[in-house]
Amino acid sequence: MIQLRTILTVADNSGAKKLRVMQLPGFSKKHVANLGDVVKATVMEAIPTGQVKKSEKVNVLIVRTKKEVRRKDGSYVRFGDNAGVVINAGGLPMGSRIFGPVAREIKELGYNKIASLAKEVV
Repeated sequence: MIQLRTILTVADNSGAKKLRVMQLPGFSKKHVANLGDVVKATVMEAIPTGQVKKSEKVNVLIVRTKKEVRRKDGSYVRFGDNAGVVINAGGLPMGSRIFGPVAREIKELGYNKIASLAKEVV
């Protein structure tokens, strides 16, 4: 579960290193975001040659969470960190590589490009 001001690691090579969540989808109804949600975040740390710069506002797709997520078959999946992929307005990743595993829910939600770039879909 991702809340406001949660620090996310970046799972792509867009140039950002750390992100801070600043806006959740439907915040008045729910105060958390889960796998597959798109949140708005600010870049806290970035490399100087990257596509995104420090303090830039970006859209981020949540691909890993520490809090376990229950699947329809009764199994649970959880990861060691909270991570996201920086995406553009069309839902495509800004980076050309995805680091680490990605949850299967990402592919089911229609983000096929991100799932195909990932080394492992769990």
